Amino acid sequence: MTRYVAGLDGGGTKTAVKIADESGQVVHSFASGAINYNGQDAESIKRSFQDIFQGISDACGGLEHCEQIVIGAAGVSNPTVTSRLEANVRECGYQGNVYITGDQETALCGAHDREYGIILIAGTGSICYGKKEDGTIHRAGGLGHLIDDEGSGYSIGRDLLSALVRANDGRIGETVITGMVYEQLQLTNVQQIVGFVYNKETNKKDIAALAPILSKACEQGDETALAIAAKNAASLFETVVPVVEKLSMQHGSLAMAGSVLLNNNHVRNAFVQKLSEKYPDLACITAKKDAASGAVLMALNRLKK
Repeated sequence: MTRYVAGLDGGGTKTAVKIADESGQVVHSFASGAINYNGQDAESIKRSFQDIFQGISDACGGLEHCEQIVIGAAGVSNPTVTSRLEANVRECGYQGNVYITGDQETALCGAHDREYGIILIAGTGSICYGKKEDGTIHRAGGLGHLIDDEGSGYSIGRDLLSALVRANDGRIGETVITGMVYEQLQLTNVQQIVGFVYNKETNKKDIAALAPILSKACEQGDETALAIAAKNAASLFETVVPVVEKLSMQHGSLAMAGSVLLNNNHVRNAFVQKLSEKYPDLACITAKKDAASGAVLMALNRLKK
């Protein structure tokens, strides 16, 4: 009888699921609802798990044929989250092996196609995570937008809004950022901007959604935009240094992931330049595979043990 594994990438808005046979061949992929206890209510998470495990059961010809599941999810540094996720899994009738870890670990595994290396993720939030072959790990950043997440989409969005209000005051010169932000938000004055920012309905994703404006403003040579790009690139570099140093991983490769590093040339190029100056033997690569594929590889490795 064929044995199967499943890998789950529990993102902020959806969960990517991949199922593979024991040879590593992916037999089914699908997406379901989010399973993030930091952003979702318990009832919707329960429904998402029921949907996910129905999909796994259908693909494997019964849950009993899926012998190992790896879940990469946000918020698992909170121990109660891990136990709640495991309870969700068991409630769905799954009795096999399950391993729950942070989504940065499955992302790293997918990015390098192996379980060790360094990954820098700069999406809505930001984190640098490194793991050595002997299992030693170190992370920097990733502690949320209120106190951390420097160089992230949220950080850039906030900087753009800050530039708009400072330009309006006359604290800095005029910037093309002002018109671009007004156009995207369909607003016309600072009072409305303040209303948007402090509205309880506005969340960190809404602020981070402004980040693509930075690329357009930089392309126009806007000084304020170029300064914001340089500042956020420096913040990302600052996040990487302690991971490289603590793990003595000055050689090899660092994988870049997340919308900021993949879509903003100015931030990425400035970051890569800083990194190559300090660590000339550490190459920057884009992720080889996604986090769900990383979770599958981790599951296959555990199946062999």
